Amino acid sequence: MTTIATDETRSLIASDKVEGTAVFNRAGERLGTVSRFMVDKRSGKVDYAVLSFGGLFGLGRDHYPLPWNVLTYDTHRGGYVVDLDPKVLENAPRYAEEREPAFDERYGRELYTYYGIAWPY
Repeated sequence: MTTIATDETRSLIASDKVEGTAVFNRAGERLGTVSRFMVDKRSGKVDYAVLSFGGLFGLGRDHYPLPWNVLTYDTHRGGYVVDLDPKVLENAPRYAEEREPAFDERYGRELYTYYGIAWPY
């Protein structure tokens, strides 16, 4: 009996398979995982992937919203790669779990500007 994959195809992946996926830097070092991603309600496009790392047992983790287009999926690593200078990530906008920002247009523009990417809206 042949089963049809409903959570992943050649070009699509289910949201629950993205959440928890490892994120690496270009040197192959694991930075953390995708804790969630933010989808624009009108366009249906993913705007941000939230990279989470640090803390103990999930407590005290830092969350780094990254514009979706700075991530590239690497099939060999089974995760996403960010091709950014470590200094860029060290100083990147971040938040603690209990201090999630308002993901509004102003925040989006600031975030995209920080990464040197044109605001898509």
